[in-house]
Order: sequence, then C-alpha cells, then structure tokens
Amino acid sequence: MTLDDLRVFVAVCDAGSLSAVARDLGCTQSAVSQRVKRLEREADIGLLERRPRGVAPTRAGRILHRAASGSLGELDLALRRLADLRQGDVGTLRITTGATTVRHFMSAAVVAFRARHPHVDLEFQTENSGRRCCEAVADGTAELAWITIGPPVRGIEQHPVLELPWVLAVRSDDPLAARDHIEPDELAGGLNGIRLIRLPENSVSRMRLDGHLARPETGPAPASSASVADWDTAMLLAELGVGHAVVPDLPGRRGVDHPDLRLIPVPGLPPLATGWAVRQWATLSPVAVEFAETVNASLAGCGNTYGSDHECGNRPGPALAHESTPAQECKSESSPVHRR
Repeated sequence: MTLDDLRVFVAVCDAGSLSAVARDLGCTQSAVSQRVKRLEREADIGLLERRPRGVAPTRAGRILHRAASGSLGELDLALRRLADLRQGDVGTLRITTGATTVRHFMSAAVVAFRARHPHVDLEFQTENSGRRCCEAVADGTAELAWITIGPPVRGIEQHPVLELPWVLAVRSDDPLAARDHIEPDELAGGLNGIRLIRLPENSVSRMRLDGHLARPETGPAPASSASVADWDTAMLLAELGVGHAVVPDLPGRRGVDHPDLRLIPVPGLPPLATGWAVRQWATLSPVAVEFAETVNASLAGCGNTYGSDHECGNRPGPALAHESTPAQECKSESSPVHRR
C-alpha cells in the first residue's frame, strides 16, 4: 500500500468513477483499478462495488475513505509547510472564496500583508459556493476559505468574523427608493410590486433568505424577475431596473460605483454571518494566521465584527466547534457580535 494508492482510492470514491479518475491522472482505467485492488488485497476486504453508473465504496470502503481523505489532506498541508520553512518567509498561501470577496472584504488587507511579506505569494482560488470552498480546505487545496457561515461541515471549523445586515437594492427612481426601511413581510408578500432577483443557487445566503421569507404565515416565496451568480450582479440588475435585490450590505461598497442605486435597510431580517473556514485554526501556518488576522483587523472599522469587544477585531470569533455524532460533528457556541 502506498500513499498514491490511497490518493487514487479517495479520488475514485469522490468521483464515483474509475474512468473519470484515469482521465484526470492521464493513465489507463486498468492502472487505476490495479491500485484499488492492491488496497483490497492488503485490507483483505472489498472496498468498491460496481453500480449501473460507476462505482461506490462498500461499508469498509467508506471507513477507509473517511480516514484517508482527512489524513492525506493533513499530510499535503504539512509537506507544503515544511517547504515554506525551508524557504523562510516565502511560499504560497492559498485562499479559496467567492468571485467578489477580495473586492469587498480583503482589498486593504492584501495591500497591508504584501507590504510586510513581499515574498509570500497569495493564490486566490474562486469557487461558486461555500460547500466547494470547504471541500478545497478539507482536501488541502487551500489553507483558508472565506465563506458565508452556514450549516456544520464535517472536519471543518467555521470562524465567524463579520455580520452583514440585509438591504433592499432598488433604482433611485423606484417608488420604494424614498423609504427608510422595508419590512420582511412586504418582501415575502410581494407587496408594492416587489419582484426579487434570486441570489446564487445553492448559496448559504439564498438558503437563509428563502428561509426567512418563505414562512407559513406569509405563504410561498415571492415572485422573482431574474437569478444571478453573485451579489454584485444582483445589485447591478437592480440598478438597471430589472427587479429588486435583497442583498447583504457589503463592506468596501462605494456609492459612486452605483449612482442610480439605493439601498434600503431591512432590519427585521437576521444578519448574515461571514468568516473563515479552516481545518483547525490551531494548526494554521504562521502566514495564514497573520493574513486572516490582517483581514479581520481591516474589517473592524466596518461595524459588526465578532470578538471585537475583547480583541479589537483582530481575531475571529470562536469556531462552531465539532462533536462527533452519527450525522454531523458540530454544535454552535455563542460569541460577541459587532453589527455593521
């Protein structure tokens, strides 16, 4: 049994296909199959079973996949850190997040961090959902992820940093533009001609917003006029008059960028938490910790940062800690909140 055998086995379990992994690795399907068979001989038990479309791990395979995927991610991360130690204050810090995160949450922090660490490369990997960001952290592709804090994820710590209040984005000539606030019931009921632009599919922000608005007392979710891939596009479409967008009030947003847009507070909606996702905060590399704390400090002036009552916003709030259960490994802990 070799580490490469385990890597191939984990990839097959994730893909559900021998041929797909063979294509990714540039080898034959037979070579992939032989690696899995070698593991089965050493374990003396079947690890994969064939399905009408592809393969799936057996009960024994699921046990090995769970242990190997976590261990290999930790090992890859450790090897990268050893390389960083050999090279001194150089290397690459990999952060995965959404397409507009750097603009709204990290621009000042990136400049400050680069001034202190000019030889550390920052590699930003764009994903289209918090789930994919967490997967990148779990498999060691990235060390840090900036996400919308969501449901528990196995093997991942979520550290909330900033709370974002919701606002309704409308054109400046819209009849609603003169309002000083909007009630959630007005949004849920589609009153005053409100047609919402749908937030990114499968995103935590959309799940949370739909959950707040689609309540038994208000009936089904309000009608929509369009759907988008990110918050910035939702605001742009609202400014163009395509519809109305309920979005988080983002830091780093300048009114001069949207002269025909008005943002109306929706104070009745619970704010949306954003922050870091990591495997374990205690085992982050020094440069990862410093970059995260630089981002947190840069956001402290935005308002609602977690933990700023105690630490001036330099560190994230407590992780949503993990406890093993058959279904998931998390429970929430309370932490001080600073509202934007």
